[in-house]
Amino acid sequence: MKLTVDCVLNHALASLQSASALSRLLAKAQVAQLNVPLEALIFQQFGLTEKGDLPIAAISAAADGLAVSDSYWLRADPVHFVMQRDCFSLSEPAPLFIKPEHATLMVASLNAHFAQDGLVFFIGKSGAWYLHADKAAQMTTTLPSVAMDKNVHHFMPQGVDSAKWKSILNEVQMLLHNHPANEARESRGDPVVNSVWLSGGGVMPAFKALQHDIDLMMANDVLREGLATWANIPCQPVAASLEKLLQSTAQHVRLALPQSNHSQTNGLDETWFESLFLALKNKQIEQLTLNLGFYEKCLVVVFKPLDVYKFWRKPKPIMQYLE
Repeated sequence: MKLTVDCVLNHALASLQSASALSRLLAKAQVAQLNVPLEALIFQQFGLTEKGDLPIAAISAAADGLAVSDSYWLRADPVHFVMQRDCFSLSEPAPLFIKPEHATLMVASLNAHFAQDGLVFFIGKSGAWYLHADKAAQMTTTLPSVAMDKNVHHFMPQGVDSAKWKSILNEVQMLLHNHPANEARESRGDPVVNSVWLSGGGVMPAFKALQHDIDLMMANDVLREGLATWANIPCQPVAASLEKLLQSTAQHVRLALPQSNHSQTNGLDETWFESLFLALKNKQIEQLTLNLGFYEKCLVVVFKPLDVYKFWRKPKPIMQYLE
């Protein structure tokens, strides 16, 4: 079996030291750093290389229970801007987790305000927020993973329609200020939703035959579910363990490891990366490709069973691969 694994490196994973299973995997493998976010790399690997925005919103929304048709969609992630000394920065996580009842109230207020502008906000079955526009926007946006913890001014929409959309965002921020749902969040000590982050704009791309051999997608997120549907690849929930995954009859599986919080990081390393190392050593996997996303960068790691025996390559902390 060939296995391609997508994984977001949060700070805890990126801080793993040389004793970790992931460090040992990287020490033996071929590692290349790319200056693109993980979403862009995935789209490239699926043959979607549109100029400007990647149609992440339309593909995700289609898997998220929304009727996409040929309309223009944007992701509208609820986010929290933090005031720095002389600017605002985008705070993690993005999107924020919003209780369904609070999300419903906020989106209802946004839709009442923007109804005359041909803009409609939607909440997908996953809880993700989307924005449908009655005509396509001539602008490019930035993925939140690229803008995280940076001055948001540099990552606002760009292009012919950018002034219009910046004005829309200002209205969104004023509407959310002192919103009752935000007051409830603040009383609980949760960060308020003081803006939305627009990204991934576009329409559903036309299908085209792909030059790939992936015959099964395992994922728990709507983006990859949508990509699998678009590419006509069967999609299943992520297996409980690598042992369960290896029982599949598929010849090339693409697996999206769920994002972990800090407390789950060691479990992810022990459960998945340690198991992957052993499976390669036991020749249960013919080839492993890891796509590791770290904000605006990616590490692409290619590992074959014989690489296990490169004893002269010593493990090092993960962050040394990202410098």
